[in-house]
Amino acid sequence: MTHTRFIGTTLALALGSVLHPQAAAPGKPVGSSTRAAELIQTLHLKVLPKESGYLGIVGVSQQHVTVDGRSLAVQSQNYYMLTEELPINYLHRLVPDDTHILIEGGPVDYFIFHPDGHVEMVTLGTDITHGERPIVAVPGGCWKALKLHKGARYALIANTLSPEFTPDRVKIGEGSAWIKRFSGTAPWATSEFLRMLVGPNLEK
Repeated sequence: MTHTRFIGTTLALALGSVLHPQAAAPGKPVGSSTRAAELIQTLHLKVLPKESGYLGIVGVSQQHVTVDGRSLAVQSQNYYMLTEELPINYLHRLVPDDTHILIEGGPVDYFIFHPDGHVEMVTLGTDITHGERPIVAVPGGCWKALKLHKGARYALIANTLSPEFTPDRVKIGEGSAWIKRFSGTAPWATSEFLRMLVGPNLEK
């Protein structure tokens, strides 16, 4: 299967899960801890250091682009998962554009901090009538953190980065100056809440 066909198939399966969530888990009830464990094992997901949650690397595009004199794959693809035990994806900043597509579970709140100072909270989920969305696209250069809703057992997400992810183009954590900058920019953006989103990666 080509990478282009894989991406199209992944998107179709993800949206199929959103529209028909029971069909996504023929063997286990959707939303159960048993189902979460099955997904972790079947998709070979591993705990992601520092950011937390579970990651499974799928691959990269065969097409390349030149960025700042460097050849990079047009896109990389991953599975990402939050669970009751690991419900937060701690604050980090990526250079590439980062698109998340809900495959199963959720909802998940996305806290997005833009370089110009404005902030957003977007919910990845299936309840479109009440403002949730099955796809969240985060522009490159933004900080973001994710938090699984209380009571949700897990969220399995397809994650694409364009251009591809490389370890030198991500920054995990921030310090007190960042917290001061974004405190009060939204009703939820209290100093205490922002510290929680930074979590164990708070810079001294």
